[in-house]
Amino acid sequence: QVQLVQSGGGLVQPGGSLRLSCAASGDTFSRYGMGWFRQAPGKEREFVAAITWSGRSTFYADPVKGRFSISRDNAKNTVYLQMNSLKPEDTAVYYCAADRFFSNYRLGSTYDYWGQGTQVTVSS
Repeated sequence: QVQLVQSGGGLVQPGGSLRLSCAASGDTFSRYGMGWFRQAPGKEREFVAAITWSGRSTFYADPVKGRFSISRDNAKNTVYLQMNSLKPEDTAVYYCAADRFFSNYRLGSTYDYWGQGTQVTVSS
Protein backbone atom coordinates (compact mmCIF):
# COMPACT_ATOMS: atom_id res chain seq x y z
CA GLN A 1 0.00 0.00 0.00
CA VAL A 2 1.18 3.48 -0.86
CA GLN A 3 -0.41 6.70 0.33
CA LEU A 4 0.20 9.78 -1.81
CA VAL A 5 -0.36 13.29 -0.46
CA GLN A 6 -0.11 16.20 -2.85
CA SER A 7 0.76 19.83 -2.17
CA GLY A 8 1.31 22.93 -4.23
CA GLY A 9 -0.95 24.25 -6.94
CA GLY A 10 -3.12 27.32 -6.87
CA LEU A 11 -3.76 30.35 -9.06
CA VAL A 12 -1.03 31.73 -11.30
CA GLN A 13 -0.91 34.19 -14.17
CA PRO A 14 -0.07 33.04 -17.70
CA GLY A 15 3.67 32.70 -18.07
CA GLY A 16 4.11 31.97 -14.39
CA SER A 17 5.45 28.91 -12.61
CA LEU A 18 4.27 26.44 -9.99
CA ARG A 19 5.72 23.35 -8.40
CA LEU A 20 3.61 20.41 -7.33
CA SER A 21 4.83 17.91 -4.77
CA CYS A 22 3.63 14.41 -4.04
CA ALA A 23 4.83 12.75 -0.84
CA ALA A 24 4.57 8.99 -0.51
CA SER A 25 4.31 6.80 2.55
CA GLY A 26 3.77 3.11 3.12
CA ASP A 27 5.57 0.79 0.73
CA THR A 28 9.09 1.46 -0.54
CA PHE A 29 8.80 4.53 -2.72
CA SER A 30 11.82 3.67 -4.89
CA ARG A 31 10.06 0.54 -6.17
CA TYR A 32 7.49 2.61 -8.04
CA GLY A 33 7.45 4.48 -11.27
CA MET A 34 5.59 7.75 -10.80
CA GLY A 35 3.34 9.76 -13.06
CA TRP A 36 1.43 13.01 -13.18
CA PHE A 37 -1.96 13.28 -14.86
CA ARG A 38 -4.45 16.10 -15.16
CA GLN A 39 -8.15 16.50 -15.78
CA ALA A 40 -9.75 19.71 -17.00
CA PRO A 41 -13.48 20.38 -16.60
CA GLY A 42 -15.47 18.44 -19.15
CA LYS A 43 -12.42 16.58 -20.40
CA GLU A 44 -10.94 13.16 -19.83
CA ARG A 45 -7.93 12.62 -17.64
CA GLU A 46 -4.70 12.93 -19.60
CA PHE A 47 -1.10 11.94 -19.09
CA VAL A 48 1.31 14.75 -18.27
CA ALA A 49 4.67 13.28 -17.26
CA ALA A 50 6.27 10.17 -15.78
CA ILE A 51 9.55 9.11 -14.23
CA THR A 52 11.13 5.72 -13.66
CA TRP A 53 11.85 4.35 -10.20
CA SER A 54 15.49 5.47 -10.40
CA GLY A 55 14.74 8.87 -11.88
CA ARG A 56 17.05 8.21 -14.81
CA SER A 57 14.29 8.34 -17.42
CA THR A 58 11.51 10.85 -17.80
CA PHE A 59 8.64 11.11 -20.25
CA TYR A 60 6.36 13.98 -21.21
CA ALA A 61 3.17 14.62 -23.10
CA ASP A 62 3.73 16.80 -26.14
CA PRO A 63 1.75 19.82 -24.83
CA VAL A 64 4.08 20.18 -21.82
CA LYS A 65 7.46 19.27 -23.30
CA GLY A 66 10.03 21.95 -22.67
CA ARG A 67 7.83 23.64 -20.04
CA PHE A 68 7.27 21.00 -17.36
CA SER A 69 9.87 18.93 -15.54
CA ILE A 70 9.30 15.84 -13.42
CA SER A 71 11.82 14.79 -10.79
CA ARG A 72 11.98 12.65 -7.67
CA ASP A 73 13.90 12.46 -4.43
CA ASN A 74 13.82 8.88 -3.20
CA ALA A 75 15.43 9.89 0.09
CA LYS A 76 12.43 12.15 0.74
CA ASN A 77 9.86 9.80 -0.85
CA THR A 78 8.67 12.67 -2.98
CA VAL A 79 8.03 13.33 -6.65
CA TYR A 80 7.80 16.83 -8.09
CA LEU A 81 6.31 18.51 -11.11
CA GLN A 82 7.88 21.85 -11.95
CA MET A 83 5.62 23.78 -14.28
CA ASN A 84 6.99 26.81 -16.12
CA SER A 85 5.56 29.09 -18.81
CA LEU A 86 2.08 28.12 -17.75
CA LYS A 87 -0.81 28.64 -20.14
CA PRO A 88 -4.56 28.91 -19.52
CA GLU A 89 -4.98 25.51 -21.16
CA ASP A 90 -2.89 24.00 -18.37
CA THR A 91 -5.77 24.70 -15.97
CA ALA A 92 -6.86 21.38 -14.47
CA VAL A 93 -6.84 19.20 -11.41
CA TYR A 94 -3.46 17.50 -11.28
CA TYR A 95 -2.94 14.02 -9.85
CA CYS A 96 0.19 12.09 -8.99
CA ALA A 97 0.13 8.32 -9.26
CA ALA A 98 2.37 5.34 -8.46
CA ASP A 99 2.85 2.31 -10.66
CA ARG A 100 4.65 -0.78 -9.34
CA PHE A 101 5.38 -2.29 -12.77
CA PHE A 102 5.44 0.83 -15.00
CA SER A 103 4.24 -1.21 -17.98
CA ASN A 104 2.50 1.65 -19.78
CA TYR A 105 3.26 4.95 -18.13
CA ARG A 106 0.85 6.92 -20.33
CA LEU A 107 -2.16 4.88 -19.31
CA GLY A 108 -3.78 5.91 -16.06
CA SER A 109 -5.52 2.58 -15.56
CA THR A 110 -2.14 0.87 -15.05
CA TYR A 111 -1.31 2.95 -11.99
CA ASP A 112 -1.93 1.42 -8.59
CA TYR A 113 -2.23 4.41 -6.27
CA TRP A 114 -3.36 8.00 -6.68
CA GLY A 115 -2.98 11.28 -4.86
CA GLN A 116 -5.97 13.37 -3.85
CA GLY A 117 -5.58 15.89 -6.66
CA THR A 118 -4.70 19.57 -6.58
CA GLN A 119 -6.19 22.44 -8.55
CA VAL A 120 -4.00 24.47 -10.87
CA THR A 121 -5.62 27.55 -12.38
CA VAL A 122 -3.82 29.69 -14.94
CA SER A 123 -5.61 32.98 -15.42
CA SER A 124 -4.98 36.69 -15.56
